Amino acid sequence: MTSDHSPAAGSRHQFRMKEHRDFLITDAQRQFAFFKTSLRPGGGFYVLGHDGAPLADTVQELHTTTRMTHSFALGKMAGLEGCDAVIDGGMDYLWEYHRDTDHGGYMWALDGNVEHDDRKLAYGHMFVLLAGASAKLAGHPDADRLIDDVTAVLDQKFWEDDAGLFADEWNRDWSPFSTYRGMNANMHGVEALLTAYEATGRDRYLEQAAGVLQFFTGNIGPAENWRLPEHYSQTWQIDRSYSGNSMFRPAGTTPGHSFELARLLLQHWDLRGRPDDGSPDVAWALTERALTDAWDAEKGGLFYTLDFNGAPAIRDRYWWPVTEAIGVLASFLKLGGSKMQSDWYARLWQFADIHFIDHERGGWYPEIDEADHPTVTQFNGKPDIYHAVQACLFPLTPHLSRMAVNLGGTLQ
Repeated sequence: MTSDHSPAAGSRHQFRMKEHRDFLITDAQRQFAFFKTSLRPGGGFYVLGHDGAPLADTVQELHTTTRMTHSFALGKMAGLEGCDAVIDGGMDYLWEYHRDTDHGGYMWALDGNVEHDDRKLAYGHMFVLLAGASAKLAGHPDADRLIDDVTAVLDQKFWEDDAGLFADEWNRDWSPFSTYRGMNANMHGVEALLTAYEATGRDRYLEQAAGVLQFFTGNIGPAENWRLPEHYSQTWQIDRSYSGNSMFRPAGTTPGHSFELARLLLQHWDLRGRPDDGSPDVAWALTERALTDAWDAEKGGLFYTLDFNGAPAIRDRYWWPVTEAIGVLASFLKLGGSKMQSDWYARLWQFADIHFIDHERGGWYPEIDEADHPTVTQFNGKPDIYHAVQACLFPLTPHLSRMAVNLGGTLQ
């Protein structure tokens, strides 16, 4: 594999060029074809190996169920045939197995159809709302009951009125699990809330998203030189000493989340009619800081985590920060963009094209080693379609918001 990671020549990775659009469509179609085989006859989804064969591990976490459902709802709206079986399978598994009929809410992990980890995590519940909202946009008959059920849980168990933010975690019976508060669940909360607003028109979703965005992009971002600390105390003070799960709660800052939150800020701004409030400038400040800090100038790709001063902490290079950087840069280019933004967009797509995309079998490799080869350290197999397929779909729609309804036949 070449180590070149300069902006690509020609039009294969240039925004708005036909060759690039064809490249995006082809890769999205290949991803959906690969992940269609995830559907498990007994309910839920297999985790697939690099070769597409189901792995022996049968534990299914809530974010896997929901992301598959959401992604194939997008595929259906983009005109792809054969998505209904995956959407139906995900919606049924959420309602019949993840949903806790004794205590309410949705359990984090199942082994087959048996409870494996019964905690109630805000992170997972956000994706339940996202799946329900996307399913509704795709016309699923059971979407409203899922949306209403998880919305009630989020409002009653996770939302903190005083802070205008979501708490993180509870035991199955809603007894306290910890006092931890975090950005990740809240960031994905904005994603779910905006999609739910697009699906239902309920202003409450847009208002809650505004509160979360104000805290992180209006308060924390400027105070922290546009780097976003991940972890907080119960009273929403930055916890600089926290270090948890190396994937979901690593210490320091995670530049991939800055890209996501910046894109969501632009989506929220667009849904509000693009007021003159400086949102694009804030979104670019977050994006530029994360790109500048995290890009590996020697090898290309993005470091997974940074310390509070922007120095690399976990130097591993995963696929999903690249996909999220692509998503926010596509948003800026839809607004006209700059040469810098266009160059970054091409550079990231070229790197993904060379190092992460499996052109032979479909899907993206989730991580690469020091020699730029696919490796298995943090992730087994290809964990899900969600991040990579959205990197293909975001640039294919003309607007900053309402991606789902604007996909209209894109992949036919």
